[in-house]
Amino acid sequence: MRRFGGATMGTSWSAAIVDPPHGVERMIAATLDDIVGQMSHWQPSSQLSRFNAAAAGGWHRIAPEFAEVMTAALDIAARSGGAFDPAIGAAVDLWGFGPPGPRHGIPSDAEIAAALAASGHDAVEFDPLLLRLRRTRPARLDLSGIAKGYAVDAVAAILRALGCRDFLVEIGGELTGAGIQPDGQPWWVDVEAPPGIAMLPLRVALHGLAIATSGDYRRTSAQGSHTIDPRTGRPSANGVASVSVLHASCMLADAWASALTVLGPEAGMALAGREGLAAHVLTPSGERLSPALQALLD
Repeated sequence: MRRFGGATMGTSWSAAIVDPPHGVERMIAATLDDIVGQMSHWQPSSQLSRFNAAAAGGWHRIAPEFAEVMTAALDIAARSGGAFDPAIGAAVDLWGFGPPGPRHGIPSDAEIAAALAASGHDAVEFDPLLLRLRRTRPARLDLSGIAKGYAVDAVAAILRALGCRDFLVEIGGELTGAGIQPDGQPWWVDVEAPPGIAMLPLRVALHGLAIATSGDYRRTSAQGSHTIDPRTGRPSANGVASVSVLHASCMLADAWASALTVLGPEAGMALAGREGLAAHVLTPSGERLSPALQALLD
């Protein structure tokens, strides 16, 4: 088994691969560079950034990979009642968490209302057959709640295409595993507890499964939580310390973890139950496991 790694998407990536083929690291890096070139809201030359910078109203062609992510993002936005929203860039930027950089002080109510009016997935028209997007108002896309998970899936797909059967891929804490380790053990992953919050040990085997975790315990600022509630345009403040979701797709695990974090423990667990999501929600007062996750662990 060999380990590879590097930097991407403002964080790091790593891959543990059993019997890796020659040139695999270069192919992984090229795949990740392609995703950044399409979906990064930090890179001014990306397809997403060019879409955000253009005037509203015109159609913009996007790559098939970008279209795949938009299909999933808009679907989860609808199914979560807007708790996940790929067009929340204006509010994210307003609070100092986007490409314009940090801000001093708290935005005014008028600024928040203006950013909220300029946000929302209902402002985005998507034509998946012709691979194109347009906006009815100047909403800005921000795929940070789903793109890392998609990138994990994309790397896993490349490895499978190269004939790799046993591997663990990680990008910024989102992981997927396939096959087994050289010693015959599965790819065990421990769900991390945020500092100062007690939880029972939770270890999962990523055998054809992915896991994504959403939580602000590593990213805090004077403005509050980095998780913006798309419905209010303000940082989420519902007592959720972290949410982890297991799914066959890391892209979907990533987006659903973001949505459940915004919804909070009660509404989040209710949605996880309706959607059949294997979810773990941690708050300072305790932890909750969805029925689907409990079934996986039994």
